[in-house]
Amino acid sequence: MLVLLIAVPLACAAAAFAVPWNRVRPWLLPVAGTAHFALMVRALSNPPAPEYGGWLLLDQLGRLLLGLTSLLYLLCSVYAVGYLRFRDERPNRLFCTALLVFPAMMTLVIESHHLGLMWVAIEATTLSSAPLLYFNRTPRSLEATWKYLLVGSVGIAIALFGSFFLAYSALHAGLGTSLLFDDLIREAPQLSKPWLHAAFVLLFCGYGTKMGLAPMHTWKPDAYGEAPGVVGALLAGGLTNCAFLAVLRFYQICNSAGEGAFAREILVLMGLFSMAVAAVFMIRQRDYKRMLAYSSVEQMGILILGIGLGGPAVFGSLFHMINNGLMKGVTFLAAGNVHRAYGSKRTEDVSGTLWRLPFTGWMFLLGLFAITGSPPFAPFLSEMTILSGAVQGGRYVIAGLFLSFLLVIFLGMAATILALVQGRPSARVEGTKFRDGFLTGAPILVFALLVLLLGVHVPAGLEKALREAAAFVERGPQ
Repeated sequence: MLVLLIAVPLACAAAAFAVPWNRVRPWLLPVAGTAHFALMVRALSNPPAPEYGGWLLLDQLGRLLLGLTSLLYLLCSVYAVGYLRFRDERPNRLFCTALLVFPAMMTLVIESHHLGLMWVAIEATTLSSAPLLYFNRTPRSLEATWKYLLVGSVGIAIALFGSFFLAYSALHAGLGTSLLFDDLIREAPQLSKPWLHAAFVLLFCGYGTKMGLAPMHTWKPDAYGEAPGVVGALLAGGLTNCAFLAVLRFYQICNSAGEGAFAREILVLMGLFSMAVAAVFMIRQRDYKRMLAYSSVEQMGILILGIGLGGPAVFGSLFHMINNGLMKGVTFLAAGNVHRAYGSKRTEDVSGTLWRLPFTGWMFLLGLFAITGSPPFAPFLSEMTILSGAVQGGRYVIAGLFLSFLLVIFLGMAATILALVQGRPSARVEGTKFRDGFLTGAPILVFALLVLLLGVHVPAGLEKALREAAAFVERGPQ
């Protein structure tokens, strides 16, 4: 089962590369998405045993993220069919192939329980997603692709260096050389503490680069700004969560070694710093796709902050991971529709989307309130849980800063999005052929309904999975 979850998208990728027809090839995306979703449901209802000596395993964190990633990809694959129908002037062989390899590599990250295998899988997600950024074949998209590869490669190299430090912390303590996470967690109290501290800092910087945490976020504005909206949704809602999972793995090792306080202070500091950087760049932002990139920097900061605060905030952070992934489907796909209709990412060129694209305009406006944590949407509940964790822990200054950054970010995003939806569109864009359609609209609606429903009621099964995952993250010395 674990291998099938990886093999099915790869098989469809091979078929997409072999199919000679541009109009037929995109339909392999929802085929792979549906098959992956069905396998995911079976795997969650009947968890498979570890495979390959424990190298592949679905634990509490993996099950939670696998469900989100599979749902995100399924809906984005449906949207991609409609999107590529409007981009028939470009060949899509490489795009479709990479878009099928990408979920396979994200699944491999989720299932990996070996330090080295996970590192390889995360590097594979970078290599498989890079061609997607260059789909528009413009100088700016080429620059964004190279920056994505360069900064990502530096981050993954730092993570490899940290992996060596972690392995040496075991050797220095006279332990074995197993790189399985379960073994590292079990033996964590005996690891060399100085080497463990150095390893965590390097690993956090390395995988934090893949998350897009400030100040390692420099690839995000260009990559999200130049990528098609469907690719931005998968990067912001899928890839960054895979990197977040890697950070959680190493946090578990530190916590099990009795060094949780050391790791948590770093997480709190970097979480607040990411939110602060996002708030600064969100003010008077004139590129709505770059605005979404800085929103992702903020959301990653919130996730890290919740883990750093500990206690109930860990539950809030994992719940926010789910909400953020779903919200990225709303905002990035809506932004992709606006870009297709107006041909520009600049706010001075876009106005009256409620007139020109009524459905997309309302979804973009709804996305503003949802992603900034307004009730009754699910991010409100997760952010309030994180805030409650800060208050219960007596971290009043952190709680105050958290609220202040959220307010500034709301005002910045509101100024940009309200400028897009209000007014009347210019005569120039009335003649463009893109209109709201079923394939480019239904996935956005499903994402939005899920975010609204989770804000009204969290299903018992999901709440149980979140609590089990939160307890698993906080697991101390055994």
